[in-house]
Amino acid sequence: MAEKIQFELVSPAKLLVSSAVDMVVVPGTEGDFGALPRHSPMIATVRPGVIDIHDAGKVSERIFVAGGFAEVNEERITVLAEEAIPVAELTAALAEERLKEAKDAVADARSEAEKAAAEKKVAVAVAMQAAAA
Repeated sequence: MAEKIQFELVSPAKLLVSSAVDMVVVPGTEGDFGALPRHSPMIATVRPGVIDIHDAGKVSERIFVAGGFAEVNEERITVLAEEAIPVAELTAALAEERLKEAKDAVADARSEAEKAAAEKKVAVAVAMQAAAA
């Protein structure tokens, strides 16, 4: 039996995934990275994008994340996501609505902090559109 790595994906709402898999590819802020069994320990920030879960020689599941943190060690990868949605549940309409709301928030921002938060929402919505396509 091939070696597996334990993958856990946690959002503020719930534990979304907890299973042993072959590999996980995560959209890190410094670039995508794959976590395999016996990976060197690391902590990374996660940008908005899609996590690919590989099992049985293929991508078994794809999950959109809005950002967060990942911790990897030799036996486990844990992703703490700000928001997570299975790609199968994403629609172009949902992504378009989020983008419109985010752009409206940028236009309505009254302070630099509000503008920065709204621009982050735009980045998440754009990544969501790409994942839904």
